[in-house]
Amino acid sequence: MKHLRKWLLCVIAVVSLTVTACGGDAAANASVAADVAHAAGNILGSLAEAAENSGAGNSGGQGNKTSSEMTGNASTTGEFRLSDIPEYTDSPYVVVNGNIPYFTEDDLTAVSFERYSDLDSLGRCGVAYASVSTDTMPTEKRGSIGEVKPTGWINAKYDFVDGKYLYNRCHLIGYQLTAENANEKNLITGTRYLNVQGMLPFENLTADYVKETGNHVMYRVTPIFEGDNLVASGVLMEAESVEDEGDGVLFCVYVYNVQPGVTIDYATGKSELAKSGSTGGSQSGSTSGTGKTDAGTSGKESGTYILNTKTMKFHRTDCDSVKNIKSENRKEYTGEREKLINEGYEACKSCKP
Repeated sequence: MKHLRKWLLCVIAVVSLTVTACGGDAAANASVAADVAHAAGNILGSLAEAAENSGAGNSGGQGNKTSSEMTGNASTTGEFRLSDIPEYTDSPYVVVNGNIPYFTEDDLTAVSFERYSDLDSLGRCGVAYASVSTDTMPTEKRGSIGEVKPTGWINAKYDFVDGKYLYNRCHLIGYQLTAENANEKNLITGTRYLNVQGMLPFENLTADYVKETGNHVMYRVTPIFEGDNLVASGVLMEAESVEDEGDGVLFCVYVYNVQPGVTIDYATGKSELAKSGSTGGSQSGSTSGTGKTDAGTSGKESGTYILNTKTMKFHRTDCDSVKNIKSENRKEYTGEREKLINEGYEACKSCKP
């Protein structure tokens, strides 16, 4: 546990320094860094508490179900069941199974690999599974993913959501871990909150550990769909460092696919501003947060913008931040604003293009 604590403290520091050091929109970068560091701090507290409560050291021999078979009760049988997950309140994730992944001893391997489930009859993603190592990590810049339309992709804009757009194309296994770009088997419709507050800190934790040690991390993410819903209620994230038997990385968490202040129809992907007292939809909706729908602005609006290809931000041409963008990271773009969003760019929070 002490090693995990060290890793997480390093992650908090490294993420904060890395994000705030990027050129361009300094205020927005600082905000994201603070959010990620706060989320990583929450992980540290929750995982420490889970480890103390369970007395668990590693997952060798713990549980006997892979994520594609999960049907039982986590609290009594060591198997996952969505009905045992509490409704979302104010934390982006909840620790599952005493923080012990459902891997078997046979699952754990120091051989690098990636596996992605075929899309089901509704076009939905399944389990994404990998032995993450330096061999699986990217060696070039991330490419466009805007051409992929995951199930339930009915995007909407809300002023209080970071970047305004409710949904991101969320990688089940993050790009920084397996270098997958527009792989439709690895992209789901996920809220900005799921992507940044929920999943990113765990991805950063894993990536930093692998880069520092050169070890492997068994890593599995399972999107949890209820019935025929097109939008996942959340994702189950499991990870265990192999060579040190979980001493460096060990977690098993359910991350809610919610957005505070927004009610989501998980059957279709449609959304609306949450009403006071509303639970915001199936199992995982939220009433926290306030704001108004940005109904007056169309995602189809066009213009000329300045892109920062390093920070993935776009700016108005007269934005003060533009002069700070290095020439190799600066690009001018004329076209639809929505296309930039779909390609993973975020609007500058200062000039609000």
